[in-house]
Amino acid sequence: MNTSNQNANLTQLKTTIANNLAVLLFFNTQSCNVGEALEPKVKNLLSSNFPKIKMFTVDLNFSPQIAASYNAFVEPTILVFFDGKETIRKSRNIGIYELEEAIKRPYQLIFE
Repeated sequence: MNTSNQNANLTQLKTTIANNLAVLLFFNTQSCNVGEALEPKVKNLLSSNFPKIKMFTVDLNFSPQIAASYNAFVEPTILVFFDGKETIRKSRNIGIYELEEAIKRPYQLIFE
């Protein structure tokens, strides 16, 4: 991916975060077994419990500028934005129940 595409993608991502009430960024690489196993669990969690959160996966190998912009250098890293603000940051050993509990309160405040 060339730099101009990365700039465009970073700009698009920032616009998406600004224009949506809830966004989850999942930073990972294809070589990370933990992240590969966690990603479908996170997707399932969002679809079943938090359907209004938009999820985007960012491959650290192909989008280093995006990763640097969000200080996401460890795989996997999950960032959750509510109302344009980073509210939750989890890295490395992420439990799905722990993530669910972290998301529940801000999600309820905004959507319920």
